[in-house]
Amino acid sequence: MASYSFSSPGYVNIPPYYNTTPNGYSALNFQYPIPEAYSTPGASSATSLASSSPYGAQPNLDASYYHQFQPSLGYPCYSAATYPSPYNLNSSTTSPNQLTTSLKSSQGYPIESLPPTILDHPNQYSNPSVLSSPNSPSPSIKTETSARSSKSKNNRGRNKTQQQQQQSSPDPDNHVERIFVWDLDETIIILHSLLTGTYAQRYQKDAQAAMALGLRIEEIIFTLADAHLFFNDLEECDQVHIDDVSSDDNGQDLANYNFSADGFHSSTNTNNPCISSTVRGGVDWMRKLAFRYRRIKEIYNTYRTNAQNLLGQQKYEELLQLRVDIETLTGSWLTLAIKALNIIKQRKNCINVLVTTCQLVPALSKVILYGLGGVFDIENIYSATKIGKESCFERIHTRFGRKPTYVVVGDGRDEELAAKQLTWPFWRVSEHQNLTALIHALEWQFL
Repeated sequence: MASYSFSSPGYVNIPPYYNTTPNGYSALNFQYPIPEAYSTPGASSATSLASSSPYGAQPNLDASYYHQFQPSLGYPCYSAATYPSPYNLNSSTTSPNQLTTSLKSSQGYPIESLPPTILDHPNQYSNPSVLSSPNSPSPSIKTETSARSSKSKNNRGRNKTQQQQQQSSPDPDNHVERIFVWDLDETIIILHSLLTGTYAQRYQKDAQAAMALGLRIEEIIFTLADAHLFFNDLEECDQVHIDDVSSDDNGQDLANYNFSADGFHSSTNTNNPCISSTVRGGVDWMRKLAFRYRRIKEIYNTYRTNAQNLLGQQKYEELLQLRVDIETLTGSWLTLAIKALNIIKQRKNCINVLVTTCQLVPALSKVILYGLGGVFDIENIYSATKIGKESCFERIHTRFGRKPTYVVVGDGRDEELAAKQLTWPFWRVSEHQNLTALIHALEWQFL
């Protein structure tokens, strides 16, 4: 599928396939001069042939000679089943109202109206059976995707195959068009700069008050991570993705499982809990590790939008007041970010993905406490602590494929360089007006 390039933040260069000209073939642009050897004896006839399009009417040529060949027109990047031909404009059989209605019902980009210049020029290649025929050069996207997926699965190792199957990779039929890859700290939430005092210094705020707010929210984050998300057990056993160790899970029922007495601590090395005292990465130890990450996933999906039941009423009210104080200090930074995230979430063909340099378990704690659980599925959250952002971006690209357009939103140099390596557009967020411009670009369908 044709991708978009972002010449400047908030603007998209539309590829020439969508341009409309009277002949309806702007993407082809055949402008070859006619050699003199082929010109007719008449000067006016030669001038007419040299200045007209190859598809134009030629008064001195027998048109029936060319019409005996069945034309085959199609674009190799588009499936005829998904993108009906916009050139089906036979005025004798199709009215403008029927054409507009047909295009609105397609699964491609919505077209509300068509320029009258197109409707005034019927097209001889308007037979829909030609575009959908088996001999058409435009193959089926679904068939090609399935073939590639089957071939790649056969070449993978057993463990890697199981991990990929555990991740909820989108079905090719869901037509994901755009994926927004977000950074967390200093892009969606303001925390690190509160603790270091850089935010207060930049915006002339009270540094002591800002640091106090940062310390309070940080304490709640790690308290939740330790009490409910096994961070004490997993701090040295961090994973990039929640399903990275799911292949070691045997599916045992965890309803009555006692995590505190399963021997996970006693079987680990004191210097590195991720190394078993007997066997490095032993089967039994890896199974217990997988149990913990499965339980974290269950907790996240249960309380992602209901932190009140997870924290209790008193602590939840303290959290709300603390978030109000931080929003007042930071000029509603989180509110702006959530507004942009919700616009993307409401689009059926767009996805929010989170890639953070924070460890996975504290990152999940932040998402729950800052009210971001509704816009980020746990399968779409990645930690770049171990492998870096570029490797995380490559994993995301492998998971979703080449069809969607990827847009990176962040503030750091690392995600900008990673996006550049993959030629993904990058939207920098370093101040409030960047978030406001992003919201406007999303509302006006520039992104």
